Amino acid sequence: MKKTIPTLIGFSAILTWSFLALLSTAAGPIPPFQLAAMTFLLGALAGASSWIFRPGAIRSLRQPWPVWATGVAGLCIYHCAYFFAIQSAPPVEVSLIAYLWPLLIVVFAAFLPGERLRVHHIVGVVLGLAGAIVVITKGGTIGLANGVMKGHVIALFCAFIWAGYSVLSRRFGQVPTDVVAGYCFITAAVAFALHLTLETTVWPQTVTQWSAILVLGAIPLGAGFYAWDYGCKHGDIMILGALSYAAPLFSVIVLLLAGFGVFHWSVALACVLITIGAMVAAKDLLFKSRPAAAPVETAILAPASRAEGT
Repeated sequence: MKKTIPTLIGFSAILTWSFLALLSTAAGPIPPFQLAAMTFLLGALAGASSWIFRPGAIRSLRQPWPVWATGVAGLCIYHCAYFFAIQSAPPVEVSLIAYLWPLLIVVFAAFLPGERLRVHHIVGVVLGLAGAIVVITKGGTIGLANGVMKGHVIALFCAFIWAGYSVLSRRFGQVPTDVVAGYCFITAAVAFALHLTLETTVWPQTVTQWSAILVLGAIPLGAGFYAWDYGCKHGDIMILGALSYAAPLFSVIVLLLAGFGVFHWSVALACVLITIGAMVAAKDLLFKSRPAAAPVETAILAPASRAEGT
């Protein structure tokens, strides 16, 4: 029970990330680094706004350099590298390679103190990976159509970065989640610099586009990161790794419900694979075996035996 609530909080982050594709589409043709700068700034402000009621929380930013290096790598380097990867190789192939991070989380987590990699963790995460492949490729074949490109290598780098950030966060379990606001501020600044260097500014034109950006920054790229940080530090990180494969599936379902795209059989198959995989990986959490009750004779005679001993 100790890890159940934090694990559910971490899973809530996965749910918010399911809306990334829909909200990014609704935001209009905003250049990617400009959109990242705007939304990460909003995410940082969303976290920092709570400091008004907790003035001492700002002191959480006073952390040793390994904490900042891990956080900046996870949020800043990962997202900037992912944008470069998307522009350097076919998006579907990039997505498939980048989505190796849940599998890597489960593997890396086995080296954490108190964690142990079991067969059902591997089975669960592999089923989740299969479901992600099915839903991303729409049941098609897998292959690098034009050979290995720069974007593929960067996508693999992204997978290692996010998995490393998530697992290493566990090593900094005593660091308050408030520090994530600092990570978001730095990411926004770097994305803004890249935008000024590489892109032409395009401002949202409608209320819908502005609203999508506000929600994107406040929830998936704001509350989602704070929830993920807390879940990784205090929840069952191996289960979170397996559950992460629900993100691409939920993302497709959200797009379908919003009228973007047509239902495909691959969605149903992915749903089955990812659900079974999550249940297998979370076996220990869902089906905890209760300690066997002591035999009646033992329960009755034990006090007497202690009395005789005294």
